[in-house]
Amino acid sequence: MSTTTAVAPLTTEDAEVLVTAAHRAAEVSGVRVSVTVLDAGGHPLAFRRDDQAVLISGETSTRKAYTALQLDSATADLVEAVQPGGLFHTLPTALDRPLLFIAGGVPVHRDGRLIGAIGVGGGAPDQDHGFAVAAVKALA
Repeated sequence: MSTTTAVAPLTTEDAEVLVTAAHRAAEVSGVRVSVTVLDAGGHPLAFRRDDQAVLISGETSTRKAYTALQLDSATADLVEAVQPGGLFHTLPTALDRPLLFIAGGVPVHRDGRLIGAIGVGGGAPDQDHGFAVAAVKALA
């Protein structure tokens, strides 16, 4: 008989912490961003769109979060895989659109288990990645 330890799921309160931390990190850098947080099932828990950020940053943040969740990897780590000659260029999604492999999506783990993901869009890819990482650290 094996036993498994239950892992608390990502809650709306957790999602609020992630969104707030990502926005604070972006504000310090003078960048406006949109942030999406998904639970482990890919359901949106929180979304904050900044209309003064890049127009498409809201959709981009969502795609980054889905990519990080589906592949359980930071999107920054996938960039080389989608370059010409890389492992792949796109993956199909339930939305019948390719995922964006631009840094800024980070999976969220608790006790070693994947419980969700955050996506940040609006800054340069390396900035968005840093904002997402800062948010995940704030949750820990």
